[in-house]
Amino acid sequence: MQKYVVVIASGSTEQRALPHLTAQLRDDGIHVDVRFPPKHRDITAQEAYKIIQSVRYDTPAPDKYIVLKDTDNKQPEEVLQPIRSVLSRLLGEQFEPGVLCAFAQWHLEAWFFADAVGLRKYLDGHALGSVDTSQPDHIENPKEHLKNLLPGRIYTALTSEAIAKNLNAHNIAQRSPSFANFLAAVRNGGTSV
Repeated sequence: MQKYVVVIASGSTEQRALPHLTAQLRDDGIHVDVRFPPKHRDITAQEAYKIIQSVRYDTPAPDKYIVLKDTDNKQPEEVLQPIRSVLSRLLGEQFEPGVLCAFAQWHLEAWFFADAVGLRKYLDGHALGSVDTSQPDHIENPKEHLKNLLPGRIYTALTSEAIAKNLNAHNIAQRSPSFANFLAAVRNGGTSV
């Protein structure tokens, strides 16, 4: 059975990287489409609601929506609960079980460090510095660490896509609880927090 899941994320970095990080789900019949607010606005409940309303009558119609939010050093529940509350009010009965919230601890870039072998491959074998890749969700400001590993290059959405193409989602899920929970939300619809 085919499943169409719309992930609502913060921008083009996620839009380019997530299809590669979720590619294994295609074998299970799950198609992931990533949408983000115009002008790279922050993901708020209102922005997520607008996106849901804009795609709900697509063909095929989405089976569910995942709002993916970076925690930026906050507790996941502190970040996600306001979004859940407002979306629940705006969508009413349509909220359950069709909309789930998931998070990337700090930033999506932490997930890249979870597959140290794949990330080093992208970096032509260069070391990853002093970060603990065994616990990527605990890396403070992983986006800055990643930028520091790209001397002479600018970190862009195209860079995130190129990195994601080198990564193994199974390896990431083993080391990053936030990524494993994101995949579980996409696959099964379970709660992510």
